[in-house]
Amino acid sequence: MVKVSTTAKDKLSALMAEEGKSIASSYVSVGVESGGCSGLSYKMEFTSDIPENAELYEDNGVTVVVEKKSLLYLIGTTLEYTGGLNGKGFSFNNPNATRTCGCGESFAV
Repeated sequence: MVKVSTTAKDKLSALMAEEGKSIASSYVSVGVESGGCSGLSYKMEFTSDIPENAELYEDNGVTVVVEKKSLLYLIGTTLEYTGGLNGKGFSFNNPNATRTCGCGESFAV
């Protein structure tokens, strides 16, 4: 299961509204792909389609779509958002990662 923090939910809702989408009728698709400094990197996008090979999770009012091939890497992960002076943006708090790069956008297991 992928969890969504309250700050991430608020930012996702605002971004969806900017694109004319609703958090109630759209999904946040998260996954993992090869690449990045540590070997694997996160990907995230808004979608209204559910791939055939995906699992749906609902947390904090957000429906998250995760492709089954990424699920193993993302179980227990929390999607967070930070808007502070030390950098802002979405981040993945992933308990499965054994190593992450300095920017936090890639990891290894």
